[in-house]
Amino acid sequence: MAMLSVKNLGISFGGLRAVDSFNITIEKGELYGLIGPNGAGKTTAFNLLTGVYKPDSGVITLDGRNITGLSTIEINKAGIARTFQNIRLFKNMTVLDNVKIGLHNNYKYSTASGILRLPSFFKTEKLMNEKAFDILKVFDLDQEAHYLSANLPYGKQRKLEIARALATNPKMLLLDEPAAGMNPSETEELMKTITLIRKKYDVTILLIEHDMKLVAGICEKIFVLNFGMELANGRPQEVLNNPEVIKAYLGE
Repeated sequence: MAMLSVKNLGISFGGLRAVDSFNITIEKGELYGLIGPNGAGKTTAFNLLTGVYKPDSGVITLDGRNITGLSTIEINKAGIARTFQNIRLFKNMTVLDNVKIGLHNNYKYSTASGILRLPSFFKTEKLMNEKAFDILKVFDLDQEAHYLSANLPYGKQRKLEIARALATNPKMLLLDEPAAGMNPSETEELMKTITLIRKKYDVTILLIEHDMKLVAGICEKIFVLNFGMELANGRPQEVLNNPEVIKAYLGE
């Protein structure tokens, strides 16, 4: 059974078909790239998969469960977490607390125990702190755990957003241009980290990036969107050598 199965997914805005007949199947454990020119519909596809937009056609199935049209919270609880093109951290919270926000999917205590500071509250807080530090270490952010997230360098803010998404314990992680704005060394480090978390946390990953060569170097498969429709889909070398992709994506 595929981890993610998307069939004939589509949405229109003001008569314009932003995504049309989007079909993709991603197996458990795969690292899949989603690329295309600006305005191709990549982020719109992510928004459909995560409940930001509700599709007007098609079906989305996650690990055998139909999640079409569910809310963002319901989809996250079902097992999909994501990052955004524009970083969306809680800037006035610490690095540690940003990750702990993600952990609330899996760690619970009652309102009463929180208000009264009962032993169960402190036990849960201790477990969450330990888990959050474990995740931060993977991203080399544990030394900045008590910094305000707004005070982190840009590249580390990008990494923190992925760490927070990972804290929700997703089956599938959607990364929307995680290397945007990074310098080459930061990008190389991030790609190594993505490869690491995929293995360490047994998570399936769908990645949007503009740099096709970067995506080809890390992903087993690549899906190319153009004008909201599939242009190509396959192994990196097949896609890189596709004349239609070269024409549309590279402008050659």
